[in-house]
Parts: sequence; C-alpha cells; structure tokens
Amino acid sequence: MNRRNWIKTSGAAGTGLLISKTPTLENFLSSPKNISIKPRWNEKGTPLRHTWAGLGNVDQMRWILRRDMQEQLALCHKEIGLKHVRAVGIFDNEMWVFDKDPANYLNREKRNTKRYNWRVPYYIYDSLVDIGIAPVVTTCFTPGEMKTGPQTCFATGSNITPPRDWKEWERFVNDFVKGLADRYGIETLKNWYFEVWNEPNLGGFWTGGMDGFFKMFQIVHGAIKSVDSSLKVGGPSTAHSVWLRDLIDFGAKNNCMPDYIIGHIYNNDSTAGDPLSPFDGPQGDKENKSPHFLSGITRGARKQLNEAGFKGEFHMNEWGLSWHPFAPVRETANEAAFIVKSMCEVSQLADYFAYWCISDIYNQVGYGREAFHGNYGMLNLDGLRKPNYFAHQLLCKLGSEKIEVEGVGDLNTNAFVTRNGKEISAIVYAFDINYTEESAVGNSKVEFTLPAGTDKNSISLIRLDSKENNIVNTWKQMGSPAYPKQAEIKSLAENNELSSSSNFKINSVPEGLLVTFDMETPGIVFIQAKTL
Repeated sequence: MNRRNWIKTSGAAGTGLLISKTPTLENFLSSPKNISIKPRWNEKGTPLRHTWAGLGNVDQMRWILRRDMQEQLALCHKEIGLKHVRAVGIFDNEMWVFDKDPANYLNREKRNTKRYNWRVPYYIYDSLVDIGIAPVVTTCFTPGEMKTGPQTCFATGSNITPPRDWKEWERFVNDFVKGLADRYGIETLKNWYFEVWNEPNLGGFWTGGMDGFFKMFQIVHGAIKSVDSSLKVGGPSTAHSVWLRDLIDFGAKNNCMPDYIIGHIYNNDSTAGDPLSPFDGPQGDKENKSPHFLSGITRGARKQLNEAGFKGEFHMNEWGLSWHPFAPVRETANEAAFIVKSMCEVSQLADYFAYWCISDIYNQVGYGREAFHGNYGMLNLDGLRKPNYFAHQLLCKLGSEKIEVEGVGDLNTNAFVTRNGKEISAIVYAFDINYTEESAVGNSKVEFTLPAGTDKNSISLIRLDSKENNIVNTWKQMGSPAYPKQAEIKSLAENNELSSSSNFKINSVPEGLLVTFDMETPGIVFIQAKTL
C-alpha cells in the first residue's frame, strides 16, 4: 500500500557510497558490449520454489466489487499463478459492515442504531472463490462508529485510530470470522490468510503505536483462533520490515504467536545507514540509491527470523523498486529487469513475494486518467499487460532447479538459470538503478552456453525491451491516447501477448551449443530449450 507519502523522508543520501560501483547509463553505453553467460550445467542445482507466484495485491477491497477488477484477477489466476489476493479496507464505512438497519427508518428511537452486516464482504469473497482465489483477510480499518479519533487515510476516509472498546472489537472480529466459517467452511478457511492491520508503524495508517498494535494483534489473534485454532494469523505487515522480531517475542510471551510473519520493502525505502530496517549485506548497499538495498533488507529479515527460531511462513507481501505513486520508469523494461534480478537473488528467502501491485485500478493519491500514467499496476486500467507483468509471466516459466552461473562481473547484469528435467529455462537481465523513461538504451551482445545434448531446434527466445513485448511503446506509437477507444483497446490487446524472436545464432562449442544474440540494456531475454 503506497503509504510512504505518510512519512517524512530525509534529504538526499550522502555522496560516495555506491555510485562508483553502480553502473550508470554512461557505464552501460561505454562498457564492453559482450556478456558471456556460462551456467554450470555439470553441477547439481538447488531446488527452486516459485515464490513470486501465488500472492498478489489489490489497492483496496472495494475495487473487487468491479467486474473489470474481477476479470484482471481471473487473468492473473490463469497466467501467473495467483492463488491469494490481499487488499485493505474490508471494514471501511463504505463496506457497510457496521451500519443502520433500513427496517428501523420509521422508528425514531432505533433509527440510528447499528448492526453488523457482512453482505458486501460476502459478495467480494464469493467472487474470489468463484475465480479460484483465496483472500488474505486484512482486519482493517476501524468502522466510524468504533473509532477513538478523527484520523483517516485515503479518499475513502478509512479510520486509522484504535477501536473505542477492545471487547466490542473482539466480538466484531469474532462474529465476522464465524460468519466466514459458516459460509465457506473451516476447511476452505484453512487455505486463507488473516492479516492484522496494514503498516501500523506508519502514523498515516495507525495512531496507536507499537504497543497499541501489539494489543490489537493479541485481541484479533484470539478472536480468530477461538473460531478455529488452525486458522493462520499473521503480522506485523510493517513498512521497512520492522517489528518482526518484536512481534515474535511478544507473541511468545502472550500466547499469540503469529503463524506467519509479514514484511514490506521497496528499494527506495531508506536513506543511507537507516538503522530501523533489518539489513544483511555491504554497508555501501544500505541506502536507497543502491540497486541491492531490497535484497539486503530481505536477507536481514530472513536472518532475524532464523535467529529467533521462527518456523512459520514468511511473506514479503509488498515490494517493488519504488514506492512513489508516479514513476513512469515502472512501466519500462528496466522494472522488469529489477523484478527478475531481485527474485534471482532472494526469492528463496520467503514463502511469498507479492509485488505492489496487480492493477492500475487505484486511487490513493488520485485516479489515473491516461491509459499508461506511471502507476503501480502490472495491468493497466484496460487490463493490458505491462513489462512488469510479463516479467512475472516469464518467471513462472522457469524450472524447479536453479543452476549457478559463472560470474559475469556485474550483479546488475546476470542470468537466472533453471532446469526442469530435460527442459532448460533462463532469463538474462540487465538493470540500471539510474535509468529513467527518458534515458537512451544500450545494446550488448550476449553469448549463452547450453549443455551438450541440447536440441538446437527446441531453442527459443523472448525479448522484453523498449520495443519488443512492450505495450507502452505500442501505445505511444498509436499517439498515446489518454482514453483509447474500444477499437484501439482491441488493437492493443491483440499485440499484448508474449511473442518469440528468431533473431539469434547457434554455434557448436566443446561445452555444447553457444547461443548468441543482441540484447537491449536495460531489458531481459528469456531462453528456453530441451535436451535430447
């Protein structure tokens, strides 16, 4: 949830920390053009879980009431393995969960009395279940009649203060979960996740502080577990992935141990030397100008959980390159390269990574107008697949065994190589932390070694760069219409499927086959082949 606009940020990071070793655009254009990728095919690989698939984010629950959002979720379920969707605001006033009874309208004494009403949440969850998606039930925000203060967030006026009566809140949550159990059955609910609040460490989303959140967690944990102890309750869902060890320690002392731990991280979340977030890596990467900050936070969070002896799941259920709500570079191939780079480096350190977010159907800071307007979504308002969506689609084509690669000399340019029996899949990526949507692109010649016994007729390539498999470029060539007409949307959709390229060469070498191709930087190239 892009709430970083709710916190104060310090000035620019200090100079001289990482710039010298981070490839700039000039480095890309002046550096050697040859990239040699030599996977260690003769060595046994390591098991690879597709943690980038399975969990996704929608801005707020209210959007799932819309048909087009349901269609986008169905597409993600089909193409990128979406099994769970997370969104906030199920208890917002516009969900009418604690509202007046129309039957009392003529009775002045009872007209303003409130009752629980789960009709709208049931409609949302019914829709998800019909698609084949299980929700993450995020228990927020505070209904207006239960609030203790006027503080709100979003255009929806979602109340972010603690409830006025903790016993009342416990009954409220308990009644809600009992209703879910009655409607869908406990066996179904065992496949759902329950998340206590969203980013309570940010004053823009919670006014109760750490102690108030821990009290909230304990009460909600008990309210849910009293329905069935096997239901999965997690937190703290914090920005910067803070409070992880604190929640584990609190849970151990107060009989409310979380079943799974949740962190959030964006690569530009911190300034140099920020002491708040867990971090594991070189000091020079501990600032948001480093292309490796997100990976360092993820490693640090995993290290904290290991040191605490935590055995439950770990969800990094909100992540990305930038938290900024307007970031046109997010709609470029550079974002796709960052996604592949990050998952290559740290995907095995958590059970789920949920990129922020699925759709441009979003209005925390204003509702988008143009077909492509630098928003968070992997799918635009018309359901068109952006490069960051294609990055996930290609990641899902990878195998179940990760193969190590001999160093190519740059962590930002590398390959994610996998094997699945006789099938070989790899993504070569080139990322530039300083790239903008106005930057010129570079070009490299890549040599990728395939093992002996590879069927040369099975080799295929998919490029994702500034032109190929890039719907934003196609839209710009159309004249960048802010409101594409139906015929234009249809034309764009027809050019919005991953397409292969035949522009590569194959040569025999002692190790096997050498595939040579040109690659734009930044960008990614997917390679697939079979061995005989």
